[in-house]
Amino acid sequence: ITFYEGKYFTGRQLEVGGDCDNFQDWGFMNRVNWMGVGSGAWICFDHPDSQGRQFVLECGECPHFSCWNGPNDHMDSCWPVEMHSDHYCLEIFEGCNFMGQSLEFTEDCLLLQGRGWTKTCIQAIVYGDGAWVLYEESNYRRHMYMVERGPYPSLNQWLAHEASIQALRW
Repeated sequence: ITFYEGKYFTGRQLEVGGDCDNFQDWGFMNRVNWMGVGSGAWICFDHPDSQGRQFVLECGECPHFSCWNGPNDHMDSCWPVEMHSDHYCLEIFEGCNFMGQSLEFTEDCLLLQGRGWTKTCIQAIVYGDGAWVLYEESNYRRHMYMVERGPYPSLNQWLAHEASIQALRW
């Protein structure tokens, strides 16, 4: 993934091939006005050390922060996402510690209510192989959260500020 301070591939640039905890350690300020993802998927954060708002980026160009659902041009750390293709399953629960109503997904979902999820919040999730992105609004908009293989008995473990999720995709 390559980050550019200016638009149209101009200005200072930072090319990253693995985990990067702080762009400023590499002489790159935290302003990103253009980026290109050569391969794979990446999770980026607007603060150092994988803190703050999360952004999931996939192969292609991102000419403006609105392309990655960002409220501004701040980005300060990133790491590649390991994707699996053999099995992907996500199970969501209404309560912490995997309690209450649950629903399983094996494909993207633009609107959870369209699949019969009547709750307004998701308190915990569990998934099989693969990485999933959870969105606060339908049609893959607003804040996003990345979850990878393993159990997450509470929203704090997937770094959510609120448990309101309306869409998800693999």
